[in-house]
Amino acid sequence: PPAAPVMPPSCCGCLSQYTHHHLVVFLLTFFSYVLLHASRKTFSNVKVSISAQWTPSLQNESAAAFSPSETWEDNRLFADEKQATLFLGALDSIFLFSYAVGLYLSGVIGDRFNLRYVLCVGLCGSAAVEFVFGTLTEWLQLYNVYLYCVLWVLNGLLQSAVWPCVVAVMGNWFGKTGRGFVFGLWSACASVGNILGAFLASSVLKYGYEYAFLVTSVVQFAGGVVVFFGLLTSPKEVGEEFALERGAIVAWIPVQTPASSCVTNTYRILTPSSLGFVQYSLAYACLKLVNYSFFFWLPFYLSNNYKWKEAEADRLSVWYDVGGIIGGTVQGLVSDFMGKRAPVLAFSLVLAMGALVGYSRSPDDQVINAVLLATTGFFIGGPSNMISSAISADLGRQEALRGSQEALATVTGIVDGTGSIGAAGGQYLVSLIESKLGWMSVFYFFIVMTGGSVAFISPLLFKELRAMWRERRALRRQL
Repeated sequence: PPAAPVMPPSCCGCLSQYTHHHLVVFLLTFFSYVLLHASRKTFSNVKVSISAQWTPSLQNESAAAFSPSETWEDNRLFADEKQATLFLGALDSIFLFSYAVGLYLSGVIGDRFNLRYVLCVGLCGSAAVEFVFGTLTEWLQLYNVYLYCVLWVLNGLLQSAVWPCVVAVMGNWFGKTGRGFVFGLWSACASVGNILGAFLASSVLKYGYEYAFLVTSVVQFAGGVVVFFGLLTSPKEVGEEFALERGAIVAWIPVQTPASSCVTNTYRILTPSSLGFVQYSLAYACLKLVNYSFFFWLPFYLSNNYKWKEAEADRLSVWYDVGGIIGGTVQGLVSDFMGKRAPVLAFSLVLAMGALVGYSRSPDDQVINAVLLATTGFFIGGPSNMISSAISADLGRQEALRGSQEALATVTGIVDGTGSIGAAGGQYLVSLIESKLGWMSVFYFFIVMTGGSVAFISPLLFKELRAMWRERRALRRQL
């Protein structure tokens, strides 16, 4: 008689296969990127303070609220706040363009050199550059547009070494089984880093924005030292073979085996061709534009649009990241049970467009704003985390790439690099649209770009839905 269908293993069953080495690797890679994002978030959290310092006090009504109280009239960079805002947007774009270029290079470098060395150079080097950019220039009262641009290009190149390396290390240790849940939980590292960065920046901002850069850069540098001495990049370093399933996404359905005439319970392996490298990369370019616009501009928007204090805006902005943490974990778990990624992403992004409409009309109430912000983060941050982590790992472990060396860092760099190109162009557009048309037009722009992500994913969505329909038909015939 036909056997009953076997359900996917529980999360506890998947987790029971891991050792303490897996836990250490999970935590070290997680917190290394937490610290990187905390320092990266600092720049967006102190934009109002930086803008006040770069403009004359007569042109900046809020200048007296910041410490130090003096405004360096002889060293001011811009005549008014609008010019300063445009330059801040340009710095975001400069950082992301250099970050994107670096991702294409660092992924290849990470696959050819020791991942631990490349990762530590990125962490410690970036920390040093951020210290010079935000702290040393303020202590020396050295304000120069070209210096800021050069430092931010260097910062983008150094930071680009981190993400491909940590994803590659995670891919070396964690196999396909349960990857959506594990990577969904792990990819919360960026959002946790944003929350930590907002907390640290708001805590020391009263002493001056330079101390926010000082604290986060020192903590990041220390984290790089810990990673250098403690991280194992592969099970081979402890003499273990990779025991978990690495080949493909596993769909748990009964199939006919050639050894017998009855139906037995086994795995059906989805072919690598079911994963679309180009489609996901282009979808991520649109999605990362929106996600990073919230990352770079949300505290500034809350302070500028609602006239809330900068420290309050920093604390409120963390609700977007809270939503992203929950969204990435829940959606990764659902995609594991379905054995499909695209349907989960498409459904979430369609709802994200509605969430953006709702948030753009949020009243001047911090509680309502926080609820709408968390909802928006759930539907935008969740898919962004999935593409940059679990799906990148899926793509990097395709059978078509097995003939070459381990290519996971390279593939991750290309996917994230393509996303960063889209995000880079978007940051200057955000500042330009806001200065010409206002914030409501910026949200319309976000909705259009989210729709673009759905459009790029649509071919994969229809393909996977057809595959699910065929599988169900085959299952009914076998039963």
